[in-house]
Amino acid sequence: MVDFKTNIAQALAKETGVDCEQLCGWLEVPPEREMGDYALPCFKLSKTMRKAPPVIAQALHDALTPQQEALCLERIETVGGYLNFFLDKAMVAREVVSEVLQAGPRYGGSDKGVGKTICIDYSSINIAKRFHIGHLSTTVLGNALYKIYQHLGYKCVGINHLGDWGTQFGKLIVAFKRWGTREQVEQGGVDALSELYVRFHQEAENEPALEDEGRYWFKKIEDGDQEALSLFNWFKELTLKDAQRVYDLLGVHFDSYAGESFYNDKMGRVIDELEAKGLLTESQGAKVVDLSDYNLPPCLILKSDGATLYATRDIAAALYRKDTYDFDKCLYVVAYQQNLHFAQWFKVVEMMGYPWAKDLEHVAFGMISFEGQTLSTRKGHVVYLDELLERAVEKTRAIIEEKSPNLEDKDEAARQVGIGAVIFNAMQAGRIKDIDFWWDRALNFDGETGPYVQYTHARCCSVLRKAQGYALDGQTQWDQLTDEEAQKTIMLLMRFPEVVEEAALRNEPSMITRHTVEIAKAYNKFYYEHRILDEDEKAAVARLQLTRAVRQVIAIGLGLLGIEAPERM
Repeated sequence: MVDFKTNIAQALAKETGVDCEQLCGWLEVPPEREMGDYALPCFKLSKTMRKAPPVIAQALHDALTPQQEALCLERIETVGGYLNFFLDKAMVAREVVSEVLQAGPRYGGSDKGVGKTICIDYSSINIAKRFHIGHLSTTVLGNALYKIYQHLGYKCVGINHLGDWGTQFGKLIVAFKRWGTREQVEQGGVDALSELYVRFHQEAENEPALEDEGRYWFKKIEDGDQEALSLFNWFKELTLKDAQRVYDLLGVHFDSYAGESFYNDKMGRVIDELEAKGLLTESQGAKVVDLSDYNLPPCLILKSDGATLYATRDIAAALYRKDTYDFDKCLYVVAYQQNLHFAQWFKVVEMMGYPWAKDLEHVAFGMISFEGQTLSTRKGHVVYLDELLERAVEKTRAIIEEKSPNLEDKDEAARQVGIGAVIFNAMQAGRIKDIDFWWDRALNFDGETGPYVQYTHARCCSVLRKAQGYALDGQTQWDQLTDEEAQKTIMLLMRFPEVVEEAALRNEPSMITRHTVEIAKAYNKFYYEHRILDEDEKAAVARLQLTRAVRQVIAIGLGLLGIEAPERM
């Protein structure tokens, strides 16, 4: 596809002497299409060219007007200190739609990441606890980033850093040995383990010695005792089996489940290295790294009893991942409450002399609440994710029954739309924003939601199914797509690759969410304003080609978010 923006920037570079890449950055997309497809604010050139912006704009207009056709421009206008560029509509339609159809599922992708590896740490569920809605954001954001980077050619390594270490597992063994049976736990799964853990704490109030017994059994896990490890690994298997149901519903997978316990024998390297480099200091019996020079609190590495902490394990994990995967970037998709934690241990890795510390990135996100209620396990305000997803499918099934009673395979459509609505809702706003999940918003077929975008995809599929007999493999008259509605849709398709790259640059999948909504809105307006299957075959063929392109890009956009694109709704 012709890179219209770069072509304009190159022509401007010859006239101004300014670097083409810098001019590309200066070229803006005006808020209204009547102001052009691109605009150059010439006040940015006034310092180097030593002229007033309107004078510069007029001089550039006069110099570039003879090159209009070569630059795929319809016209160039000056408005004050701005130079506005209007692209040739038929040429844009031909270039963009043809490129989308030719590229197919790879449209918006690239090979810029070939030979580079991205590690993405996401979901990171806790063993012996049920998967709840609080884990939704990290799971779907991480999965979307995996797909986005993969689309750009990177090798991705998805890591589920399991919360599988600590005295709570010793306590769980004590509870199981005292009050549980294998049959009961096998049948009850994670719920049975949670009940045993709750009972342990209830009993410990009257029998404090239980706490010592819990520590004793955790020590046995640390020491590799066969019985303790057997029970510990069984608890993990049960939890992952339960979690896998949720991952299957969400279409999420991981390349590694190496959690906290995996790094138990890898902490010595961190401590020895910090000691050797003179970075550890003692503070009230504990070992810390002083970060006062960086306006950060000290990073606690060893407790006074010699126990390691999250920071120690995270540093050990980062060293292991660099050694194992030689990553170019390692992302941590974790809520913003952990901002300080990551700032501290990232700085420690830098102080250890590892230049790749700059490649560690905390991808922070906001908190999630459910219909106005903050989630709290202790207060009983908890929404389990499998139940949420199953309920979303049920509610969608009822909506489909009402709106499309004759639809074939309603169950499959309900699954695709219900799950998609939950995922889309979690990534609709910028990731740092807090999310309040409401059913009526998430499942709305008319608002800027997942079901709305999926319905637009299904609409495109429906139009194309009815288009039998039209010669879509012949010559297309692109001048049939110069109307305002078609052009707005085409420009959004054209900018899709830029949006994918920007989403990766900012680790912000919501950019794709919003752009895909805009494509759906633009196409629906085009659909209502123009008869697609027109009596005029030239118009019909062109409009069907645009419909094919829209269907393709919406499917790609949804796919990058981890959402399916139904063909019928």
